[in-house]
Amino acid sequence: MFGSPLKTRCCISRGCPLINSNSNMEIIKERQDYVYICTFSSLLWYRKWYSVSFFPSSIKIEFYFLLLQLTILFYLPTEIEEFGPVFVQEPDDVIFSLDSDEKKVMLRCEARGNPPPTYSWFVNDTEVHAEADYRYSLIEGNFIITNASEITDYGRYQCKAENSFGTVLSRDALLQFAYLKPFSTKTRGGVSVREGQGVVLMCTPPLHSPEIIYSWVFNEFPSFVAEDSRRFISQDTGNLYISKVQPSDVGSYICLVKNPVTNARVLSPPTPLTLKTDGVMGEYEPKIEVHFPTSVLATKGVTVRLECFALGNPVPTITWRKINGNIPKKARLRKSQAVLEIPNIQLDDSGTYECKAENPRGGTAFKGHLQVYTLPQWVRVINDTQMDSGEKLQWECKATGRPRPTYRWLLNGLPLTSQARAEIVNGELTIHRVQQTDSGMYQCIAENKYGAVYSSAELKILASPPVFVLNPVHIIATLGKDVLLECKPKASPKPRITWKRGDRRIVPNKRMMLLRNNTLRIVNSSRADEGNYVCRAENQLGSAEMTAMLWVKEAMRVELNPSKVEVTVGRAWCSAASLVYWEKQQQGSCDHCESTVAHVPLNNCMVAFISVSNGVHYGLTHNESMSWLSSLYTGPPGPPGVVIVEEITDTTATLSWTRGLDNHSPINTYNIQARSPFSLGWQTVKTEPEPVTGDLESAVAVQLNPWVEYEFRVVASNAIGTGDPSAPSRAVRTKEAVPSVAPANVSGGNGRRHELVISWEPISEEFQNGEGFGYIVAFRANGSRGWKEKMVTSADSTTYKYRDETFPPLTPFEVKVGVYNNKGDGPFSKVVVIHSAEGEPREAPSDVRAYSISSSELKVTWKPPNPGPGRPRGYEVNYWKDTEQEESGQKQRTARNETSMMLSGLESNSLYHITVKGFNSIGQGPASAAVIARTRKKSCTPAQPPGNLMWIQEGNNVSLNWTPVKSKDNESDVIGYMVMLRQEGRPHNQITRTINPSTMLSLPEGGTYIIEVRALSEGGEGSLSSQVRLVTSSGESAIDSFYCANVLISWV
Repeated sequence: MFGSPLKTRCCISRGCPLINSNSNMEIIKERQDYVYICTFSSLLWYRKWYSVSFFPSSIKIEFYFLLLQLTILFYLPTEIEEFGPVFVQEPDDVIFSLDSDEKKVMLRCEARGNPPPTYSWFVNDTEVHAEADYRYSLIEGNFIITNASEITDYGRYQCKAENSFGTVLSRDALLQFAYLKPFSTKTRGGVSVREGQGVVLMCTPPLHSPEIIYSWVFNEFPSFVAEDSRRFISQDTGNLYISKVQPSDVGSYICLVKNPVTNARVLSPPTPLTLKTDGVMGEYEPKIEVHFPTSVLATKGVTVRLECFALGNPVPTITWRKINGNIPKKARLRKSQAVLEIPNIQLDDSGTYECKAENPRGGTAFKGHLQVYTLPQWVRVINDTQMDSGEKLQWECKATGRPRPTYRWLLNGLPLTSQARAEIVNGELTIHRVQQTDSGMYQCIAENKYGAVYSSAELKILASPPVFVLNPVHIIATLGKDVLLECKPKASPKPRITWKRGDRRIVPNKRMMLLRNNTLRIVNSSRADEGNYVCRAENQLGSAEMTAMLWVKEAMRVELNPSKVEVTVGRAWCSAASLVYWEKQQQGSCDHCESTVAHVPLNNCMVAFISVSNGVHYGLTHNESMSWLSSLYTGPPGPPGVVIVEEITDTTATLSWTRGLDNHSPINTYNIQARSPFSLGWQTVKTEPEPVTGDLESAVAVQLNPWVEYEFRVVASNAIGTGDPSAPSRAVRTKEAVPSVAPANVSGGNGRRHELVISWEPISEEFQNGEGFGYIVAFRANGSRGWKEKMVTSADSTTYKYRDETFPPLTPFEVKVGVYNNKGDGPFSKVVVIHSAEGEPREAPSDVRAYSISSSELKVTWKPPNPGPGRPRGYEVNYWKDTEQEESGQKQRTARNETSMMLSGLESNSLYHITVKGFNSIGQGPASAAVIARTRKKSCTPAQPPGNLMWIQEGNNVSLNWTPVKSKDNESDVIGYMVMLRQEGRPHNQITRTINPSTMLSLPEGGTYIIEVRALSEGGEGSLSSQVRLVTSSGESAIDSFYCANVLISWV
């Protein structure tokens, strides 16, 4: 393209495109740092008349074009700026699958800078030397690990980018590894329960990372267990809970776990579930088997799942509530109300939640506290700054977070501390009398225990002699108008400026004025002012000169002005014109008003759609002469001008602003809005006066919170509607004040012996009203006069413990909690009564008894100790075999204050010693006296059948007896017998049960009957005896007789 003709428009007046040239304009130079330099081939005056068709009449416009034989730069040459590294991409947390085919982990890091930055990496604060390990490679800024393993590569990684201007560190990135090991292949024992009893089937997942998803298979894959009010799968424990077992539940259960990162799935060995035959479980009250923790921490914005499920007969109903508040409307109940799900958790969702399980036999509840924390989030960051040597640097960074963030500073990646000229106070950095050595990359880090955020900025200490980017400068002025000749060299420190015309120094006078910004102003320019003007800039590092070449020419004339046109908001307006340039003019004049230029071809719409933003006046313009066309419309007001905070107190802000356009409808009222880090967007604030009428340009925002950073804006309204808001004011912080909000929900209790535990809800940062916020805990024993006061200096504290060996358990105390900050003490909460800790249980449970339930189970019952200090919160059952020492025995604890426990997994036919003791949060009480119980024999049925069957017939009655069956050592004890009578040829039995080795039978008249006997034991039914066949005659009167294994009785 170099040297070819250019079809473009050269601008010789006010930046307006006036000349189209195909042949007289030519590119003479093109470089990357220059856009275009063009020249005209001749010097002449060019005059042309244009007739323009314009309703309601025609106008004639005379244009004068001056084509000069000179070179004009369309864009200034641009220097390539040099700057320190700035991160474009920082490393993110990575979860890498060990099953991945890629076998490579990439941690990404990219920074821009000039010169281009170089990179290095740290893992767990130790620099990584890529050349020392063949598995490491560094491609640009990206760090790649080949054949990564959890043992060697797990940890926190940080990228460092540096060039000659400084060094910056990225945020930390955590590298984790995803895997799922197989289940143990060991066969799982079966679980046997009574019908109606609750059961928990344990998943016992294998090693895994990260969290896994649980489901259960019934009998065979893919028949999955369906969750309902009776069955629940916990995603916390992985266990399957069945509140009330039914016969349909009998079968084989397999736990299936899935890793959501790797999508790997593994199955556990089956767990058989069977029903016992010793009866049906009666109704019993609910027992909560799975619940959320007593303290739940959640990050703001995540979804929180709280689980709660109970065993019971009938099946319990689960209900939820929030103590001292309402459950958020966005919350959802899942899985038959066993899961409370709260999406997008916010700070006001914090609190104590309770789940309650109830059935007709009773109810039980569990409470836990949900606390929402927030990662640090920037409110104010630091920005790149250029300063002259000797000036004072003041930077402040500010972040919100819960807990409140702390701050630290880095200079070129190294910790920065207060020293001779540098002062660091939290997020504020001050450097007095900056020097060249202070140049570099600075980073402010705001962090709490949940995360950190980084803000980076470059400090440049300038030191350079004056340099003019454009030299010389060509200026064309309009005759009779003022001319501004600018002098803006690049230099540091600031240079001294002088102006010359020719060889003579310019002395400021009424026609030639030197403005504060070193601009030379020539008033009422004339042809005599044409010529060269030289600006000289000088500092201690050097000097430079710039030449401004000035021409003064006559202005364009417009012979006929366009007429006034009325338009309606929202309606289109078109005008035919030929080669006319239109400029939009705002009402009034200001430096920041935008001037827009449009070239309107013939027969095209000049304004396609009229709206307030289209402006008020349209003009035909060339050089300094113009003619205006007015368009009248009405609409909502435009945005008010800049909002200024003139005065700030602890609860008020005095604001002022300038009126915006009323758009031909008077402004009725102004609405003052504010936002802070604690508000949900912009909120209307109360004002004085109220309302703020349209004739005012100032008001006072009232009822603000002290020590909170606010931005303000103003919105105007008229009869048409409400306009756009003004730009926000600068952020200002209200003054500090004494705290005005007292802590809520003061409570306490528990703790160790001789302790008084006091707790409360913390005060939000929004209401702390100043620095140095803390709590005053005041308490006194009931009946005493003076208060003891203790200071708690942490604003996030929620608990205080006081210990005194002199006061007995359960001593009542009056308690109140107040607040304070650097401005003074605030209010106290209402006085509440809290008891000191009651201590560990002092008495042992009484009436301890133990019963044999099966060959592997014993049931233990007891009565609680007498009421008094040291009440048990649960009980611990110790048990050991007769052949063992008590110290080697086993222990089990109740989940609540139950007074019974089932001991399972015991050895059959064994003698056990059992004791029971109470416990609470303080410790354990004394143990009861030991009781003894023996488990039953194993559930093997007797192999020996009943023998020596004999009978005596008296009429229709038969008396039958036999020799008792004796069980062997490995067989269950005989608990009775079952006698079966049936008529030959028919399948149905008449069954008689007896605990004795004899019974009476009643025979129907006529027929042959078969009698069989078998023993009954805990293990089930024993072997059948030999059959006995008995014949009776229809209608015959039976003779009393005795038979013993002969003619009419037979057995095999």
